Amino acid sequence: QMYHNTMQKAASERLRMETDLRLALSRGEFHVHYQPQIDARGNRIVGAEALVRWNHPELGAQSPAEFIKVLEDSGLILEVGTWILDEACGAFKQLVAKGLVNPLSFSLCVNISPRQFRQTDFVERIEHSLSSHGLPCSLLKLEITEGIVIQNLEDTISKMRRLKKLGVSFAMDDFGTGYSSLTYLKRLPVDTLKIDQSFIRDATTDPNDAEIIRAIVAMARSLELKVIAEGVETAEQLEFLQGLGCHFYQGYLHSRPLPVEEFQKLLK
Repeated sequence: QMYHNTMQKAASERLRMETDLRLALSRGEFHVHYQPQIDARGNRIVGAEALVRWNHPELGAQSPAEFIKVLEDSGLILEVGTWILDEACGAFKQLVAKGLVNPLSFSLCVNISPRQFRQTDFVERIEHSLSSHGLPCSLLKLEITEGIVIQNLEDTISKMRRLKKLGVSFAMDDFGTGYSSLTYLKRLPVDTLKIDQSFIRDATTDPNDAEIIRAIVAMARSLELKVIAEGVETAEQLEFLQGLGCHFYQGYLHSRPLPVEEFQKLLK
């Protein structure tokens, strides 16, 4: 009975969250924050990951891990995903206009969910978002996960190739957490691997994590891919990564994700 009640409670909370999320977009409760991506060799900001944040009017800031899953399961991610991309493009149009970002050498990284990627007109949507803000396709890097690839390999490859032709680039997110990435990696036009923060966290104390990171960096090098480490929080972690030849990172060591005004100050 207790288990049943717990499950019921969880289901009703999810339903309430879904209802609230449906309203959140029209009420303007979502915001996009930007986490700088750094080249440690000159401590330069070379990119930014756009991350959605939700401030609930009564409950305050909500955990992205939870609400993004509800957005995905309910299909609301299609609407919200389109909004995130447009919001980020709008912000970067301003940053480019102010001369704070060079669109030809900077990466605006946007996470794409499996449902978004499966849309038949996905490529056109991406193209439209960029062109309507007057941004070159080379500015955009789409972060995809293994989940996207696995669902329909041929469709994924053809969409990625079409976007790649336009100049859009791709990063494989959470790399190393799945099982089958290697099989696909050779066939996918991905140019960056992101090392998941779960490996970075204990890299300097856990030999297993250190070994996994070493393997990812070595593999990226042999496939001529860039590597970015996520969730770098200490100078020791960065030193370890640089020792392996991984110079690109994001994480609290440099900055948390920031609202666009604060991110702009950082660029200045």
